[in-house]
Amino acid sequence: MFARPAVRALSHSRQFSSSAARQTKVAVLGAGGGIGQPLSLLLKTNHLVTSLSLYDIRGAPGVAADISHIDTASEVHGYPADKLDHALEGAQIVVIPAGVPRKPGMTRDDLFNTNASIVRDLAAAVARVSPEACVLVISNPVNSTVPIVSAVLEKAGVYDPKKVFGVTTLDVVRAARFLGGVTGTSPNDTRVTVIGGHSGATIVPLLSQTPYGKGVTGEAYVSLVHRIQFGGDEVVQAKGGAGSATLSMAYAGARFTDAVLRGLNGEKGVVTPTFVKSPLFADQGVDFFSTNVELGRNGVEKIHPIGPISAEEEKLLAACLPDLKKNIEKGKKFMSQ
Repeated sequence: MFARPAVRALSHSRQFSSSAARQTKVAVLGAGGGIGQPLSLLLKTNHLVTSLSLYDIRGAPGVAADISHIDTASEVHGYPADKLDHALEGAQIVVIPAGVPRKPGMTRDDLFNTNASIVRDLAAAVARVSPEACVLVISNPVNSTVPIVSAVLEKAGVYDPKKVFGVTTLDVVRAARFLGGVTGTSPNDTRVTVIGGHSGATIVPLLSQTPYGKGVTGEAYVSLVHRIQFGGDEVVQAKGGAGSATLSMAYAGARFTDAVLRGLNGEKGVVTPTFVKSPLFADQGVDFFSTNVELGRNGVEKIHPIGPISAEEEKLLAACLPDLKKNIEKGKKFMSQ
């Protein structure tokens, strides 16, 4: 499971000579948690990472000591609760998985009251210490925490909308895996664009844009869409209150971080869905939206339109936008208090 991302990262990094690849420090804020630990492990295997900085209120130095024994070239340093600024110094990428996980019966939105404050305070440190870094937000609810991070950076006068991302890659990963299960095809050969947001009905998989997805209709289609939208509930229930989808989220987070790294290193054609400041539905009051984005040396290079979609997907999008607008406004309201 862990070997495949490492091999993928290595294959990408070999596209650049040692002189061409930039020196890249990645900071993980929340590295001691259920997502942070496996995410840090996967990032240690990515050869585009030259320095890995791990921070948490507890446990980060131990995680750093553990993964520092892995035989890749990157240096690893762990920082305790009172060394946040030290952890962020010189970081080009900051990944934020910090916060509390979901428990049975909870939605991602239920996490808001706790995680909003955590994300706000971490974003303030980013604004102060590493204002030019790309910020990758994993902490839920992403539909609200990305607007919070953006507002913090904007208030500090350092906001660059091209460099703030909500990590929605797990929706893409699930869509490919679940579609493959329905059609009997390999997820490796299946690319599904997922647009909208990162919770429940705001998750809109564009199955009609994939050759395999076009053949899924009727009840099979309805069930597949529901599973993609609410797949996280399966894991929360299966773990019986002991956690949420931490391992698959770590994989997805590492995969998206790898895409950002490749873009920063100048690789062309790096396109993936992510939740960013977007003009696509701004006229409807939805100024953050996930769609395919081309990544490059400056973060977001191009926001792609959603393209042609089916009548069923039109209905899903219509249901998505009001909920997404409320989620975004909730984050903004938190910052205006």
